[in-house]
Amino acid sequence: MHHFLRKAVLPPMMPAAFITCIMRNICITPVMCMLLIMMTLMLPLQAALAADFGKLVILHTNDTHGYDEYGEGHNGMAVIARLRQRLEADGYQVLLLDAGDAIQDNNLVNFSKGKSAIQFMNAAGYDAAAIGNHEFDYGQDVLQERMAEALFPYVAANIRVEATGKNFVRPYTIIQKNDLKIGILGLTTPQTITSTSPKNVRGLTFLQGRELWQAAEAAAKELRAQGCDLVIALGHLGSMDNDMGSSAEEVLAHTSGIDIFIDGHDHQVKNKYVGDTLLAETGYYTNNIGCIVHEEGRWTEKMIAFGEYTEENPQVKLLIQTARDQVSASLGQMIGKSLVALDGSRAPGVRTMETNAGDFCADAVLWQANSANVLDAAVDAAICNGGGIRSGIAAGDVTRGMLYSMNPYNNQLYVVKITGSKLLEILEAATAYTPEAMGSFPQVAGISYAVNTAAAYEKGEPYPNSGYYAPALPGSRVTIESVGNRPFQPDAIYSIAMIEFLASGGDTYAGLCLPGATLDCRSIGYLDAEALENYLTEELHGVIGTEYAEAQARIKIK
Repeated sequence: MHHFLRKAVLPPMMPAAFITCIMRNICITPVMCMLLIMMTLMLPLQAALAADFGKLVILHTNDTHGYDEYGEGHNGMAVIARLRQRLEADGYQVLLLDAGDAIQDNNLVNFSKGKSAIQFMNAAGYDAAAIGNHEFDYGQDVLQERMAEALFPYVAANIRVEATGKNFVRPYTIIQKNDLKIGILGLTTPQTITSTSPKNVRGLTFLQGRELWQAAEAAAKELRAQGCDLVIALGHLGSMDNDMGSSAEEVLAHTSGIDIFIDGHDHQVKNKYVGDTLLAETGYYTNNIGCIVHEEGRWTEKMIAFGEYTEENPQVKLLIQTARDQVSASLGQMIGKSLVALDGSRAPGVRTMETNAGDFCADAVLWQANSANVLDAAVDAAICNGGGIRSGIAAGDVTRGMLYSMNPYNNQLYVVKITGSKLLEILEAATAYTPEAMGSFPQVAGISYAVNTAAAYEKGEPYPNSGYYAPALPGSRVTIESVGNRPFQPDAIYSIAMIEFLASGGDTYAGLCLPGATLDCRSIGYLDAEALENYLTEELHGVIGTEYAEAQARIKIK
């Protein structure tokens, strides 16, 4: 059953014949002979005293995002819990770790603001977890509640409280597994300051670059000083964060003392060595279960894909089913239908180009803003960031839950007034790396624009409290053709509907927070998912029609 685990090889005993050979063939005194014999006999003892990892299995997850139920490619928490049980029954010591983004995204956990996710993890027997950027999406107060409910510690060595300079949570923890002393340190992406609503991380500093490396090095050094046999970093960093110098690879290139680095955030599958350190990541949504073992003197990732192990822990399965029933009672109601499939894929998809799902979401936001009539005048346009669109919709019946899966962040909608030149700046910044995937990619309604990917993005001044840079030459990559069905004018004043996350400077939109950037900013009193529901039921009369069969040519990628 556990073909991916090999029996530990115990150190061999020194044969007596070897000792006899020493005495017969080498001219030594009796005292020297006894010393040599004692030293020889000590060799297997020293080997036995060395840390024996042969019975340790490290199971790990990352970016589960509430996809905790078995099925549709997701292993789920009941499978993870049962796998742990079976391994322990076979005599293995199991360490179960999570590298962040566990409590938000899927409606299964959104409904309780992540409380159910913690209940599932407690039942599965997690030993420690990193803090992901989306752990902050419900605000710091809710995150503190979730961490207090967890029966395992959250760790982060690079988050500081600005007022005191102290750690937001403990930088590391030490876990004992039989004779093994295992140190686990945490690292959280500095991108958190722009990938959640700024108000959710107010008062916190996320160390980046050299300061991040130093924090990781210091934590690893402390764990070694406390006698840890193994040091593991739980890093919700990813491999994309080169501008901040805070990718997993950058950390490992500038630190020592970390044996295993379990990563997250970028939703990639990783299984490689960086120097002497194993860097591992499972992808996302429990599609794989990480399984690290010690073979032939080195750590080896034996990732378990969906379908390779299918037994479920019945207690955890029942816990998940109960939560699912509660959510379904609220969100399972059918509110319409779609004649077409809306593409909510990440890349290629809503983070790289215009899609019909992006058009639908932006249209809903613009319609809701105009229906709310907060300005006593028409709203010109709407922007929805691709990273906020988390799923598509298949052709067929549409439930409320599908719309809340599409926009799961419960963002308030705002209308901001900005100049045309400011609009050009934020569109340029939000497409800085296009055609590479960007969570900031602007899906739009009421705007027509083009991106010239052959032109390089020239960085200007860094945005404050952000890891991104203003464009040095707005308009060098992006051309706006029209806004509100009128030719674009840099000096005109436009009213743009968007989610609070963008209006408050999230992601690349920090330009909206510069002095004088926003001429007016008003809440319209609706959440993003509410706008989708209201647009479908009231404006579209319950039917997403063939007008959304394809993207509507609002954005040109050259």
